[in-house]
Amino acid sequence: SRLMSLFNVNLFFLLFLPVLFLVALIISEKTFGTHSLCLDFTVKPQSRPGESWCEVQGSVDKTAFLQYDSESNKIKPLGHLGKEVNATKTWEQLTEMLRELGKELRTILLDINLEQKMARGPLTLQAKMSCQLERNNYIGSFWNFSIAGQPSLCLNVMHMEWTVINPRARGIKEKWENEKELTERLKKVSMGDCTQWLREFSEHLEEMPGRELSCHDIAQQSGKDVRVLFKGLILRAGVVAQWSSAGLA
Repeated sequence: SRLMSLFNVNLFFLLFLPVLFLVALIISEKTFGTHSLCLDFTVKPQSRPGESWCEVQGSVDKTAFLQYDSESNKIKPLGHLGKEVNATKTWEQLTEMLRELGKELRTILLDINLEQKMARGPLTLQAKMSCQLERNNYIGSFWNFSIAGQPSLCLNVMHMEWTVINPRARGIKEKWENEKELTERLKKVSMGDCTQWLREFSEHLEEMPGRELSCHDIAQQSGKDVRVLFKGLILRAGVVAQWSSAGLA
């Protein structure tokens, strides 16, 4: 009957519109999920016996997960994420990369013309590499260099553009810019290796206890909730339909 048809239409909107709304919410939430990986290098031209000339700290989403020093040539895992990825092949790749890149940065530091007088004491080089993913897609990488504790240069890897922060570093920027092997190395590590590692590490982030949920996590959890809700609504719809049919007969 017409009355029965209208009832069924109203029943559909009543039961299934909330599900459609929740699915749309999940899709929109996923667009905001981002993760970042940072590696902070501190390099000295020389070191005393028993001291490291290169130290590195790594973090994912601003949470430290590793420490490295050239003296031991080993990575120390930090926190839950460090323990999770400690036994992976990626961990071995990281050790190799940190050692080799540390040597290259040390060579760069030794090549800096000391006549520029950027420091009165021992010269140090701090290099911070960062890469970022959004919805598991690459969106950018940067290298920030500080010489003798002074922010000096920044490299936008996606566009391969150098920015001079300290005017005294202009000559260094021109020199590095013309060293194709160096720029290609920085590009490969930050765009290729970094994003590969971050994709792997982000899978373990969802398992970290006590971590503040991101939009990506909420979306995944909501996906589980949708399946439970959907099953419940189907059962409920069947019961209500049987009841309504009996009442309208």
